Amino acid sequence: MALLTPTPTRTSSPPVARRVGRDDVRFWALWLPLLVVALVTSIGVAVTIGPADLAVAEVWQVVGAKVGLVDSDVSLIRTGIVWELRLPRVLTAAAVGGGLALAGAVMQALTRNPLADPYLLGLSSGASTGAVLVLLLGVAAALPVAAFAGALAALVVTLLARSLGEITPSRTVLAGLAVSSFAGAVTSLLIFWNARGDSFRQVLNWILGSLAGADWSSVALTWVVLAVVGIPLALRGRVLDAFAFGDTAAAALGVDVGRTRWVLLVATALLTGAMVAVSGSIGFVGLVLPNAVRLVVGFDHRRLLPLTVLLGAVFMVWVDTAARTLFDPREIPVGIITVLVGAPVFVLVLLRHRGRA
Repeated sequence: MALLTPTPTRTSSPPVARRVGRDDVRFWALWLPLLVVALVTSIGVAVTIGPADLAVAEVWQVVGAKVGLVDSDVSLIRTGIVWELRLPRVLTAAAVGGGLALAGAVMQALTRNPLADPYLLGLSSGASTGAVLVLLLGVAAALPVAAFAGALAALVVTLLARSLGEITPSRTVLAGLAVSSFAGAVTSLLIFWNARGDSFRQVLNWILGSLAGADWSSVALTWVVLAVVGIPLALRGRVLDAFAFGDTAAAALGVDVGRTRWVLLVATALLTGAMVAVSGSIGFVGLVLPNAVRLVVGFDHRRLLPLTVLLGAVFMVWVDTAARTLFDPREIPVGIITVLVGAPVFVLVLLRHRGRA
């Protein structure tokens, strides 16, 4: 108990207190407002980018008119481009990026593994298998439920597989990769056996990750799940800080380790399933963003989680904008870009933590 409740001394406490105070001020007064402004600005600017030349003022004028705040003199065609095509896609991209980044940060804390990520631990592949199955069966309305069920099944198998022996970071990643590969093979078999013609191309694009089909129903699904599941997760920083010291320390701090871990993991699977149901399998977002934020604000999850959500949203807005405009009129899947960015970062993180692997 002496380690958990250290006695302050005149020589050590004041510098630590001042440092913590400066970190808190820097977080609440600088990083959080900066990323909120960056996200709002990114959404406004990203909507203007595309074949039709739009101005940021037109975008906000259309949005203001649609919510009844101002009158708009923007033409019907340009209003349709903003409101029906680009804005739903950009908002969906922001929610998907924030949700996947948050899921990665929570899984890294729960497993005490900086390499954990919904993609590497098999959740994305499991969700893909469930989603592809209902797509090929012609019951697309069940896609969100199927994606969540697939993600949860993959998570359970990964945790059971890693429990067959000593739990180490490398064992967790290897179990996740095995589950991910198996789910990928099942998905490929389903496509090979059932998909024909255009459906093959549609399913393939979905597996590689794409936001081309996003509409206002996608916005509603992703933002509702992000609000209902993501916000409570992002407010669990103190609990995740306790997990960072190990299960014994977390229990000593009053955390019901077993129950809390399963609740958080199921919530993470639900968050991942909802995002993957809309966007397809997009890898490495949950790996790259938490590690990038951790380099700036450290390991305090009360700061790490909100910033990770915001940075993930900004990141995905620009990745999707690049995917639909860089090689116009050809659009490349979003998942290809995130893997091109994430794979080198994965190697860097692996080298940085090679002593723990």
